Amino acid sequence: MTISLKILAIGMTPLLLLGGLTACSPLTLINAATPGYASEKSRDIHYGSDQRNQLDIYRPRDAKAAAPVVVFFYGGSWNMGSRSDYAFVGEALAARGIVAVLADYRLYPQVRYPAFVDDSAQAVAWTLKEIQRYGGDPKRVFVMGHSAGAYNAAMVALDTRWLAAQGASPTALRGWIGLAGPYDFIPIDNRDVRPVFFYPDTPTESQPINHVTSGAPPALLIASHADKVVNAVRNTTGLSTSLRAAGVPVEEIYFDNTSHVSLIGAFAWPLRGLAPVLDTVVGFVDSDGGRNKKMAR
Repeated sequence: MTISLKILAIGMTPLLLLGGLTACSPLTLINAATPGYASEKSRDIHYGSDQRNQLDIYRPRDAKAAAPVVVFFYGGSWNMGSRSDYAFVGEALAARGIVAVLADYRLYPQVRYPAFVDDSAQAVAWTLKEIQRYGGDPKRVFVMGHSAGAYNAAMVALDTRWLAAQGASPTALRGWIGLAGPYDFIPIDNRDVRPVFFYPDTPTESQPINHVTSGAPPALLIASHADKVVNAVRNTTGLSTSLRAAGVPVEEIYFDNTSHVSLIGAFAWPLRGLAPVLDTVVGFVDSDGGRNKKMAR
């Protein structure tokens, strides 16, 4: 769940390699290589009272009508991360005609479960209420996350308590997107994650897979066969199976040439040759969560 990226330039081809660095410098390099001309930005918007309750908005520069919206939560084992590190995700979505909302949330040790889920629900509820002022369509809002952020997205979409506490409902979402998410991880193996969820007394209600109902919004679940951090079979396959059994529309996709880390890195233009992650996400949004199939832009 911890993000680590290393970029090696061979000729004109940048490759994303496994393992390596734990600092943010690789993300900085990706952001520096990402064009920013396709978006207009609104930064440091407060959606809650804590200093970490802030978000940035990336709007398509040439949008002629209200655009679909994706609220994105990054990973980092609920121990680390910053929305500014993932500017390349906001730029990529804006360049494809989508308003991207990148939100920070409180992290351990400041908080433990479920405070970051509550923060995520606040960010989504704020988006539903306010995004029209930023060129987004409040009736076409999706929530997306990678790794720990995919967990946050899943909990907001599946466990109705969190949006209900904000005066909203998952029924207001057109769908949700999980990238390499942990949805069923008791008992917890990752030592960085254990204190976040009160190990060994992790509450079973903390697991997204335990909140599947027939009323959940459509899902797009993407994972990597080579993921060594989050077990794709247990988590992505397991949740997909539960959603289908409940009658919830779900698209389940696995890529061969990505790892846990490079799955999100593939949003960046130098790394898109690894897998069509961006095209897949845009296609899901364009099709209104699979309700009407369209070609990806």
